[in-house]
Formats: sequence, structure tokens, C-alpha cells
Amino acid sequence: MDITRILRTAGCVYAEAEAELLSEAFSGEQLREMVARRVTGVPLEQILGWAEFYGLRIVVEPGVFVPRRRTELLVDEALALHPETVVDICCGSGAVGAALARSIDGLNLHAADIDADAVRCARRNIEPSHVHLGDLYEPLPEELRGRVDVIVANAPYVPTDEIGSMPSEARDHEPRSALDGGADGLHVQRRVAVGAPLWLRDGGHLLIETSVGQADRTSRIIEQAGFATRIVSSDELDATVVVGVVLPTENTPTTGNSDSGKRVESG
Repeated sequence: MDITRILRTAGCVYAEAEAELLSEAFSGEQLREMVARRVTGVPLEQILGWAEFYGLRIVVEPGVFVPRRRTELLVDEALALHPETVVDICCGSGAVGAALARSIDGLNLHAADIDADAVRCARRNIEPSHVHLGDLYEPLPEELRGRVDVIVANAPYVPTDEIGSMPSEARDHEPRSALDGGADGLHVQRRVAVGAPLWLRDGGHLLIETSVGQADRTSRIIEQAGFATRIVSSDELDATVVVGVVLPTENTPTTGNSDSGKRVESG
């Protein structure tokens, strides 16, 4: 069976690499079955049972959002803040939290997701007792309130009307709740931003992944929730993250000087 040819005919861009991975993981009739699944559009990572992310093999179960390499920028920005306590909201498979925990000794990490399949999967990648099922901040332990250094969020940001034009791998095999950001793609981001100040300590940070086209609007949403913001972009990863820091309780302006205003970086 010429797996590379079969996958290339099906439109798999990295057919040769995928064929090698499938051949290493499966053989015989099982290999033929898995190739057939891949041809129908099932994500390679869900077939293999793992995704490579930040140098780790993250367990990915069928029907769970597959972590993208661009989300590594979210990890980089969080690590630069040297946090001791982190909350990963909309955690999916727990990839971001797992990367942070691997990089920071003794990190107090909590994660939450509304999807039961995602939570089950995340509990295989990070400390199970610290992965919570529920809507955004609702399931978090009360003792975290006002004590979190960094909140990271790869919340869904695809506008509802654009879901249908997404690749089949995402549209048909990943949970709608991990993709659909509402009419303008920013509905969940708004809820994340509004709730964040209750959980962050003074000077704490909120980091939200977004698209380059939505970055200014995401930044304004975070500013309106009481943060000073900056936009960080990576051409290499094709990634954009908005970083917000909690403003002092005084009426400090969110724009107008280099300390509290918004700036754009690239890497």
C-alpha cells in the first residue's frame, strides 16, 4: 500500500511525513483502517493519539480540539512573566498548561473547560485534580480568587458564519464549543476578560490568543475590563497574543504613555 500516494491524493499537504508516522504507529489491517480514517478528514493527531506541542507529546483524544503550533506563542509570553500560579481557561487538551508546568518547577496550575471530553483528555496531560469541568471561571477553587499571577486563554475566536468554511479536520472533528466565538468571534473573549480581574492578583496578567485581524478589537475588550494591553505577534508561528496587565485601582488611563498604552511587538 502506497500510503504517501493515497494521502497526497486525498489532499494531505504533508503526506510523506504523515505516512511515516502512521506506519510507525500501526501495521497490517489497523494501518489500512487508520489511513482510511485520515483520508476522510480525521485529524492525524486524533488518529495517533497525540500532538507535538512545545516539545511535548500531548495526548489528544477523538473529538478534542487539536493544539496548534501557533499557540506556542501563548506559552512563550506566559513564561516571560515567571508566574507561580496560572489558570488555563478553555484549556482543551491541556497543552498550554502542560508546557508551562514542564517549564516552571512547582507551578500551581489550574485548568478549566466546558467540554467533558476535553477535561478528560486534559487530565491525562496535567495534574488531574487541578483540571475542572465547567463554564470559564465557575468551577475554579475559591481560594484562587485574587491570587492568580497569569490567566492564559485560547478561547474560540472564529465567527459563527465562518465555521462552515473551515477545513474538514476542524469543522467535522473538533467540538463546536472550541471553535465558535459567536457572531464576531469575540463573545467568549469578552466573558474571559470581564471575569479575569476577580481572579488575578494586583499586577496580574491576562493573555488571550487571537487572530491578527481581530487583535485591535481583542485589545479594546481587555482594556475595557480594566487592563493595560500590548499586542505580540510572531511571523514564524503566524500567531498573535494580546497581553493585558491589571491596572492599579486608581483611575489610571489605559492609553497615553508607554507604561499603560498598547504597543505592537513582533518576533
